[in-house]
Amino acid sequence: MTATLSKQDRLNATLTTLRAALPELRGVLVATVDGLPIAKSMGDGTDANRVAAMAATALGLGKRINDTLGSGDLTDMSVSGLGGQVYIYAAGHKGVLAVVTPSGMNLGLLHMEARDTAQSIAEIL
Repeated sequence: MTATLSKQDRLNATLTTLRAALPELRGVLVATVDGLPIAKSMGDGTDANRVAAMAATALGLGKRINDTLGSGDLTDMSVSGLGGQVYIYAAGHKGVLAVVTPSGMNLGLLHMEARDTAQSIAEIL
């Protein structure tokens, strides 16, 4: 008999799969659109509550910008710094996926994997 995995277990497995596909990632986090962390695989010392709140806020702002400009539904956005980037993906209407990358990341591979992960997260939530 196979046990059914909880939502939490399924989210954690999804993040583990993403980290395995892109081992250079510095961290990944799933949050609600209200800014509450649900699942994470972040580096030591990272405040998941703070990252979740900021990712949800950024996603909300990005959605408003897209609505104002008539650009359609927001799929993802990024924040770049000299030492790396944070990519924020909409995970349906309930979730946010934040992915922290080093500089020089293969963006085609990142977007392909992360967008699939965001879709999986949306289905779980």
